[in-house]
Amino acid sequence: MTKVLPKRRGLRITVVTCLAICTLHTVNAFGGVPPDKPAEALYLQLGQVKLDPARVYQVRGASLDRSAIHISLEDGTIGFTQDVMGRITGAFFEGDGEVLLVPPNDVERRSMSLFTGMAILEEHFATAYFRFNDDAAAEMQPDLRATAEKQAFVERWGTTAQNLAQGDAMRLLETLSLMLPVKDATLPSELVKVQANPGDRFLHARLQGTKLGVFDLYFDSLAGEQVHVGQTRLTEDGVTYYNVWTSFSPAMAATAEAKSKSTSHEDMDKPHEDWVTVQHYSIATEVQPPKQIHASARLQLEVTAGGARVIFFELSRFLQVESVVLAGQPVEFIHNPAVEGTDLARSGNDRVAVILPEPAQAGQKIELEFVYGGEVLAEAGAGLLYVGARGNWYPNRGMVMAEFDLQFNYPPGWTLVATGKPSSILPEGAPRNASSLQTSRWISERPIPFAGFNLGKYKVFKTQVGDVSVETYATQSVERSFPNALAEQPEPKHSGISPQALEVLVPHRPSPAQNEGAVGEAAARAIQYYSERFGPYPYSHLALTQLPGHTSQGWPGLVFLSSYAFLNHQEREQLHYDPAGILLQESVPAHEAAHQWWGDLVSWNTYRDQWFSEGLANYCALMMLQDKNPAGFRQLMEKYRRDLVQKNKDGVAPMDAGPVTLGLRLLSSQFPEGYEAISYGRATWLFHMLRTMLRDSTQGSKSGSDEPFVRALRRLRQRYEGQPISTRQLMEVFAEDLPPSLRYEGKDSLDWFLDGWVNGTALPTLELKSVKFTPKATGTAVSGTIVQKEAPEGLVTSVPVYAVNSGKQMVLLGRVFADGEESSFHVSAPAGTRKIMLDPYETILTRPK
Repeated sequence: MTKVLPKRRGLRITVVTCLAICTLHTVNAFGGVPPDKPAEALYLQLGQVKLDPARVYQVRGASLDRSAIHISLEDGTIGFTQDVMGRITGAFFEGDGEVLLVPPNDVERRSMSLFTGMAILEEHFATAYFRFNDDAAAEMQPDLRATAEKQAFVERWGTTAQNLAQGDAMRLLETLSLMLPVKDATLPSELVKVQANPGDRFLHARLQGTKLGVFDLYFDSLAGEQVHVGQTRLTEDGVTYYNVWTSFSPAMAATAEAKSKSTSHEDMDKPHEDWVTVQHYSIATEVQPPKQIHASARLQLEVTAGGARVIFFELSRFLQVESVVLAGQPVEFIHNPAVEGTDLARSGNDRVAVILPEPAQAGQKIELEFVYGGEVLAEAGAGLLYVGARGNWYPNRGMVMAEFDLQFNYPPGWTLVATGKPSSILPEGAPRNASSLQTSRWISERPIPFAGFNLGKYKVFKTQVGDVSVETYATQSVERSFPNALAEQPEPKHSGISPQALEVLVPHRPSPAQNEGAVGEAAARAIQYYSERFGPYPYSHLALTQLPGHTSQGWPGLVFLSSYAFLNHQEREQLHYDPAGILLQESVPAHEAAHQWWGDLVSWNTYRDQWFSEGLANYCALMMLQDKNPAGFRQLMEKYRRDLVQKNKDGVAPMDAGPVTLGLRLLSSQFPEGYEAISYGRATWLFHMLRTMLRDSTQGSKSGSDEPFVRALRRLRQRYEGQPISTRQLMEVFAEDLPPSLRYEGKDSLDWFLDGWVNGTALPTLELKSVKFTPKATGTAVSGTIVQKEAPEGLVTSVPVYAVNSGKQMVLLGRVFADGEESSFHVSAPAGTRKIMLDPYETILTRPK
């Protein structure tokens, strides 16, 4: 199963935690920061700002309105923070307040209801901590009155407010950095002022609700989804989750109006535009097993919208930046390690802010060089290493197509495999290494969304499929934490002792290297199968490398396969896998190979579109299984169906966690199994429904590469390779050759499927009633009613209707739209038909029987 990758293009969320953070250059307080680090001083001031005793007031009837957010301070006391660069950036409130927020659509209202019990957020609160970068303090000024309780208020809440300040310091630095002095400026000062972003507005409220407890509410105009509400929850098992109650942009609120006017949804489906993009990475890394790397990364960036001073990057929490250089000159950066002795000292922080010497200009080319290192590797035993925070081993800005040139130096005896095509030629002018180190270079063959590498003491198996080389790398043994299977020891000959007395159970440790040939051949067959249907494999080779743990993960031209994927059938049985579990494990190489097309070549816009990558990769692997083992295919599809309704100890089923379009939001304290059950199981079913609908509704539909579903995927690849797509764009490709029988209300669109099934959670039950058979001259007219039970009002389902003839063979009569609870239908059947059935081959995601 593919590992979840939060780093890929997704929702911008700022989660508030009570942190006590300093930087490497800090001397107890921001006053100790060297004078050539004004951004760091500003960051520390923002993170340690106190309440100002001179700015404590009685407040009555004040309000803050941001998009769909309405906050009322009915009656109480409010204290504002001290100035930072002449601006008030926060406040603490105690008293009676209320927040009102109405989510814009059914999906978000259902999400809100799951966590709060209400479709809208309407909650009174007793205390609130605010951070803002705009004129929020001035907005409340008319409703403020003097109070004599200033010092008492600060003594009561000052420490709490100061502890909460750190959570938003980075976001406020993004705004206030425009007020920093311009170093060696090439722009006139008046132009610098013009470039400040007037649309930058930020408000964070941490509220102590009277019924819902502490929760966070955000409005951030620079985020892809500007409105966000969530809450941190600790489960009884000691696992911490961040539950997203709702998240949306103002564009979503206009969706219903746009639909009613039949306007395009294109603007609402575009990803949030980034003001700067990375186009090329050159990374030189020295790997020092078992834990250390030390690297120098040169990034070539292009500015698409000018005005900003801060560029944020993601980097593993186990790495520390030593320097950042721009155009040969060091620039200021902030990478905040944790205070010594705290839990954060072991986990660190994963955000790096680079401060430009002057505001960026549209069209500007920027080259940054990072030098960094740390213990990002982990050693799992038997010469098996892995990168603990894989997507963040180099500074990156999320899932954006770029070119990579990777060079690695590493000790002899190890094998290193990376994304890209291996090259033995070092870059011109690069220093030669001592003979004790190996050097390898890997260059991307086309822009790819991310890069990775793996290191181990591997044996290699090679095979070929057409022009594509498939290489499998595995170690002789599995990781230390791998469970022991008990194997029966053979009976010694001529012992004279009974066999029963000699039956001794000993631990059996699998050897992935012994099974790597079968794994490589399975991936090669998948590449051939997909290439024939979706177009050529995107790269010259595929490397499969062993990864400790249960999860597997695909990268362009490189796959990390769980050690469990290297087990043979007998070893899986010894670990007590059930038949469905064995089938899933056997399909992992094909699943990860499919990601080379769906996820790596064609990526997704936002977290709401990520479902198609996992669902489609999984379904492609199951298409292969269906061709050779139809019973096994049905077994897995039934497993996915039942997993959706399997209730946990709290009596809730994963199907209720939300639609596939909620992505990582499906993983929550209420639904720990929600993400896997829906992003894999339900998503797989959605593609199966699309495939069978198109097949059944097309006269003379062929199989293999000529079937409608496969033709649509081939178009998808040709049109969008190297680009991110939205769920709507995906549906539009499938709708291009829509047969008349799938045109609901005569429209050449799959909106009905998108609205009810992709953006829905339904698992209906289908029944027939009032069926009548009327003999005709050329056959039988059949009429009746389809009943959809346990389904939301207005759910539209394309239902295949079959006739059962005298030989008990079934004949497809056509597909009928079931719209709502009851839908009448009329179809023509062969003469003598006396029985019909709905979806006898179970191609619709209905409730288990």
